Amino acid sequence: MRYWLMKSEPSVYGIDDLGRDGVTGWEGVRNYQARNFMRDEMRVGDMALFYHSNANPPGVAGVMRVVREAYPDDTAEDVTSPYYDAKVVAGGNRNPWVRVDLEWVETFSRTISLAELREEPKLDGLMVTRKGMRLSIQPVDKKHFVHICRLGAAHFVR
Repeated sequence: MRYWLMKSEPSVYGIDDLGRDGVTGWEGVRNYQARNFMRDEMRVGDMALFYHSNANPPGVAGVMRVVREAYPDDTAEDVTSPYYDAKVVAGGNRNPWVRVDLEWVETFSRTISLAELREEPKLDGLMVTRKGMRLSIQPVDKKHFVHICRLGAAHFVR
């Protein structure tokens, strides 16, 4: 099992939306490194921290689980989608983009802010705490994942 941190703006799709929906396709990833993590490394059963980016404060809001491995993200070919990629459609290029399906596991009792993540010595080396780290999908060490879940008072981690 691997562990991940996945970012989304709560005004677009947040942990409460996932809690309501139960399962969602993580669509719209248009960064090759993040795509490669989903395509090549994410497996059913992997756990992910749901990170609210562009929020006040930004931080980890809950936990989700991978329930379907990478499959084509057809939003790249949908002109009505905010994730439309004209380069894919122009000239009949193969769609390189993928998504995975994730299910809601738990919403934390509070958001674990980026500031708190940076201040916590036990989270030294966590990618999201690095200045300028904008990657929307990042691997997380198991020890970091467990510690963040404990900070969020997660019920499934004791």
